[in-house]
Amino acid sequence: MLKKSVCFVALGLAAGAAAAAPETYTIDSRHTFPSFEVSHLGFSTQRGRFNNTTGRIVLDREAKKAEVEVTIDAASIDTGLEELEKHLRNADFFDVEKYPTITFKSTAARFDGDRLAALEGDLTMRGQTRPVTLTIDKFTCGPHPFTKKAVCGADASATIKRSDFGIKYALPAVGDEVKLRIQVEAIRD
Repeated sequence: MLKKSVCFVALGLAAGAAAAAPETYTIDSRHTFPSFEVSHLGFSTQRGRFNNTTGRIVLDREAKKAEVEVTIDAASIDTGLEELEKHLRNADFFDVEKYPTITFKSTAARFDGDRLAALEGDLTMRGQTRPVTLTIDKFTCGPHPFTKKAVCGADASATIKRSDFGIKYALPAVGDEVKLRIQVEAIRD
């Protein structure tokens, strides 16, 4: 009887340790589209998004830690207007031939209970790296209703100044402050 009790306790501890282990997720590029909003001449808000994003997330809810790496293909910019997209790809804005990617790499995570609330990290764009805090407006993990795979999703946002990244074309007519929004879904490996 004592052997069985010790065996059950050992199995229980092992299962608890396994549940507390960090989980790695791969960003689902079909459901992850970083977007931006910027004032256009003070008349309206211009919006756009990036269609190709990759990355990974390591999440340890027990230890309240998260590591996030996101890579955005800058040439995949999409505004719905081909002429504007060509201009945004050139040296006036993203200079995609010289700087093909935009990256975010987290340096710290803040949790509110079990919910990821914010990510501090480094945003690199046009060869310039600046600290950015992404506020996590929504964070949900669970089984995907169709595939039954474990998925986490989030809506994150931050405001940056494009001039901090060397994008100064048409300032101040086109706004310096840019609202970033990233809706992300990631599938557990």
